[in-house]
Amino acid sequence: MNAELQSCGPPKKGGWVTFPFLIATMAGLTLAAAGWSNNIIVYLINEFNIKSIDAAQIANIVNGCMALSPILGAILADSYLGSFKVITLSSLVSIVGILALALTSILDLMRPTPCKHGPSPCEGPSKAQTGILYISMALSTMGVAGTRFTLATMGADQFTNPKHQRVFLNWHFFTMYAAMLVSMVGIVYIQDNVSWGLGYGLSVAANLIGLVAFVTGSRYYLLLKPQGSPFTGLACVLVAAFCKRKALLSPKTEDYCQEPQPGETKLINTTNSFKFLNHAALVTEGDMNPDGSIKKPWNLCTLQQVEDLKTLIRIFPIWSTGILLHTTLAIQMSLVILQALAMDRHLVPQLQISAGTMMVFVTISTAISLALIDRFLLTFHKITHTSPTLLKRIGIGHVLTIASMALSALVESKRLAAARTHNLTGNSIVPMSVFWMVPQLLVVGVGEAFMFPGQVMFYYQEFPKSIKSTAAAMVAVIIGIAFYLGTAIVDLIRKTTGWLPDGINDGRMDNVYWVLTIAGLVNFGYFLVCSWMYKYQHDENKELISSNSF
Repeated sequence: MNAELQSCGPPKKGGWVTFPFLIATMAGLTLAAAGWSNNIIVYLINEFNIKSIDAAQIANIVNGCMALSPILGAILADSYLGSFKVITLSSLVSIVGILALALTSILDLMRPTPCKHGPSPCEGPSKAQTGILYISMALSTMGVAGTRFTLATMGADQFTNPKHQRVFLNWHFFTMYAAMLVSMVGIVYIQDNVSWGLGYGLSVAANLIGLVAFVTGSRYYLLLKPQGSPFTGLACVLVAAFCKRKALLSPKTEDYCQEPQPGETKLINTTNSFKFLNHAALVTEGDMNPDGSIKKPWNLCTLQQVEDLKTLIRIFPIWSTGILLHTTLAIQMSLVILQALAMDRHLVPQLQISAGTMMVFVTISTAISLALIDRFLLTFHKITHTSPTLLKRIGIGHVLTIASMALSALVESKRLAAARTHNLTGNSIVPMSVFWMVPQLLVVGVGEAFMFPGQVMFYYQEFPKSIKSTAAAMVAVIIGIAFYLGTAIVDLIRKTTGWLPDGINDGRMDNVYWVLTIAGLVNFGYFLVCSWMYKYQHDENKELISSNSF
C-alpha cells in the first residue's frame, strides 16, 4: 500500500529522468536552426540575387547574432524569468521566424525575379522584400537566444554530481553536432535539389517537435528560481569601492560584510589580488541598519560579491584569447562556401553535392572526436596517472585551428593556379574537386571537439555560482564578437587589397588565409602567457578539472 502511495506522489525532480526530454529538445531545436542558417549564403545568392561576398558578409552578421544573442537569454534566465520560460518563449519566436523565411521561398511576390542568362543584369530584391527577409532572419536568430546555452546550463543543473554534469554536457554537444550533421546532409540537400520551401518547412517541424519534447518533460525538471540580476551586485562593487577608496582596509575578516550561507558558519576571507575592490565590502559607520541589514546597497557589498567580480577579472584574459581564435574560424567558414561554389562538387557524374554541405565534414569530425576523446583520455590517465587540464584542451584547439588555416591557404593556392591554367575568371567553376578542402575541414572539426566543450566546461566550473547560465553563454559572446570582427576584417581587406573581389578567381584568397594563420600564431602565444599566469579559483576545482578534463 505504501509503495502504491509513493508511486502516486509527485515525480522526482532532476536527475537522469530529464535526460531524454532535454536531449530531444536539443536535437529538434538544433536541427531547425541549422536547417535555415547553414545554407543561407547560397539562398541569398541564388534566390535573392545578392553578390557572393555581400552574401557571405550578411551570413556572418546573422551568425554573429545567433552566437551573441544567447547571452541575453542567459541573463533573463538567471535574473528574471528562469530557464524554462526563456527556452519556451524563444522556441515559439523561432518557429514564427523560420515560418516567415519559408514564405519568402514559396511566394514569388516575396523575392526578386530570378536571374536570366544574358547581358541583362540581375534584379536585386526590393526594399519590402529585403525588409521581410531581414525580419524573418532576425526572429529566427532571436529564437536561438534562449535555447542553445540556456538549455545546456539547465541540463547541467539537473545533476549535483560534477561527473554526471560532465557526461550530460558531452552528450549535449554530441547531440548538437549530430543534429547539425543531419541538417547539412538532409535539409540542405532538399533545399538545393527539391525545394527551399520544403527544406524550411522541415526546419519548422523540427522546431515544433523540440518544443513539444521540452514542455512534455516539465513535470520532471529541477527549476532554479531566478535570484535577480547578479550583474547589479557586480556593478555595486565597483561603485562602492570607488566611494570608499580613501578608507583604510582592515586585516580582520569580521570588519567586512558577509553574506550568510545556509548551513555554513565559516566566514569568507579577503584576498590580496585586486585589493582595491575590498573597499566595497568594508563596513563603515552608517552602512548597516540596527537589524544587521545593509542600509545603502550601492555603498556596501558583501565579500562574496567582491570575490565574484575578482573571479571574472581573473578569467577575462583567458576569455579574450577566444575572440581572435573564433574570428579566424568565422572568416574561414564563410569563404569555404564561396570556394565550394567555384569548384567541382560532383560525387559521381549524376550527383552533385551542395556547397553548404561542405560543413558536414566539420560536424562529422567534431562528433566522432567528441565520442572518442573521453575514451582516449581514460586510457591516457590509466597509463600516466595524469589528465590534461581544460586549459590544455583549449590549447590543443588553438593549435589545430592554426593548422587548418595553413591547409586552407595551400588548397586555395592550388585552386587559383588551376583557375589561371584554364583562363577562368569571376566565379567560374574550376576543374578541381571540392574534396581537396576536406582535410582542412576535418582538422577544424577535431579542434572544435577539443576547444568548444572545453571552454564551456571551464567557464561553468570557474564562474561564480550566481551566473552559471551566463558562464556557458560567454562562449557564445566570443563567437558573436568573432563574427562581427570577421565581417569588419573582410571589409578592411576588400577596401585595402584586391584579394577578395566579387569573382574569387580574380583575387588572392590564399593570402587572406595566410594572414589568418599568422594572427592565430600571435594569439596562441598570448593564450600561453594567460594560461601560465592563471590559477584555478579553488583547490578542489583544480582537482576536479584535472580528473574530469575531457
